[in-house]
Amino acid sequence: MGRIIEICANSAHSCVEAEAGGAARVELCAAIPEGGTTPSCGEIRAAQALTSSIAIHVIIRPRGGDFLYTPAEIQAMLYDIELCKQLKVQGVVFGCLTKEGNVDTALLRRLVDAAKPLSVTFHRAFDVCREPFAALEKIIEAGCDRILTSGQQATAEEGIPLIAELVKRAAGRIVIMPGCGVREHNIARMEAETDAKEFHTSARTLIQSRMEYRNEYVHTGNSNTLSEFEREETERGIVERCVKPCAAEIREKDGGRDR
Repeated sequence: MGRIIEICANSAHSCVEAEAGGAARVELCAAIPEGGTTPSCGEIRAAQALTSSIAIHVIIRPRGGDFLYTPAEIQAMLYDIELCKQLKVQGVVFGCLTKEGNVDTALLRRLVDAAKPLSVTFHRAFDVCREPFAALEKIIEAGCDRILTSGQQATAEEGIPLIAELVKRAAGRIVIMPGCGVREHNIARMEAETDAKEFHTSARTLIQSRMEYRNEYVHTGNSNTLSEFEREETERGIVERCVKPCAAEIREKDGGRDR
């Protein structure tokens, strides 16, 4: 089986590009600079309408910041899960921790039960939990299908040692999916050194606004990220290069050389 690519999609357009590039799945998010929050109903429906075969998983995260949620935020998460089931998406993505930094097993079970029969991914809340191997077992016991992780490092490439150990300890009971900093130039190394089969990447490129009149002095959003006349979207060509091993990768795996 070839590598499975999940695209972190920030829009319906990115979902279209992900499908065209051959990705198996998208994680549809809003507010990527905040680490991803739940997209609108309209964005989800547009993504479904504009694609035909790609699996759509929706992040269930009411805000940026930590993963310790209030009762009101938990209720919002449950409502969003219910909506995703009504819309017939293929999966949902969430995570939750206690104030001590452990997996909130009671809440996780509640969310997983609410999500059934959808596929469930435990997101990068895993990367800020206290004890990764104990967390692994709790997440498996709760019934999650996969864990998205950078190996508790700033990037998945830096987290290769922990990711490899997680794959080994999971022993097929749950999918360990490297994400954060996964790019076309390093995915082969991560695949070889971790034995992971699924990978999470954004495959985005910078898009310039079509606006002709521009007031550069007023910012309606966070001016520390992109200009308001720029945005990032997934690009199908980058997706393709992540999905399909290049000739050099194949030669390296086969121990061959150029002829």
